[in-house]
Amino acid sequence: MSFDVDIAFANGGAAPTTLRIASGAALIALTGFSGVGKTSALNCIAGLRRPIQGRIAVGETVLFDAAAGIDLPPERRRAGYVFQENRLFPHYRVSANLTYGEALRNEGERWMTRGEVTDFLGIGHLLDRWPATLSGGEAKRVAIGRALLSAPRFLLLDEPLAAIDPARRDDILTVIERIRDTLPVPILYVSHHPDEIARLTGVTVTMGRTARE
Repeated sequence: MSFDVDIAFANGGAAPTTLRIASGAALIALTGFSGVGKTSALNCIAGLRRPIQGRIAVGETVLFDAAAGIDLPPERRRAGYVFQENRLFPHYRVSANLTYGEALRNEGERWMTRGEVTDFLGIGHLLDRWPATLSGGEAKRVAIGRALLSAPRFLLLDEPLAAIDPARRDDILTVIERIRDTLPVPILYVSHHPDEIARLTGVTVTMGRTARE
């Protein structure tokens, strides 16, 4: 499944910011200097912001096409969005946070069960915990699990290692590698760390440029 993105969007400057992606890689890294609009670009792809112009497609599904008047709402785009701050519900235990992800899709749309997700991510022992008691790495795994249980068409990972203790960064990178290598879901991965990008992918998109293999 490929990302096919060619959009312009407002990002606080006088001129629109552009993003162009054309790649069928399992994981694509999106990079650029701080403030260039990487998170805004993810929000456009997820349907949380509207581009000024352009087109967004994932596989055969067109999510946005300004010329054709197509603009699918976020729930129909089926993006599994893992935010930089995780955004777990603090008043829900881990189990209920995962249930929220499950509730976003009908049974027939899901391609992983709760048990498969908890085993895959190694979070079964966290189910009765409150988000406030989790380490940064544990919270990130739960956020990824909630996204996977929503049966996403694709994953958007926004600086997933930003708040992770250095000793746990390798654990999360390993999880992302497993998703990349074993699950049927392409990933758009935002980072400004060359070491992460070099480990995860050979396809990098710098804001305003096309993918380079």
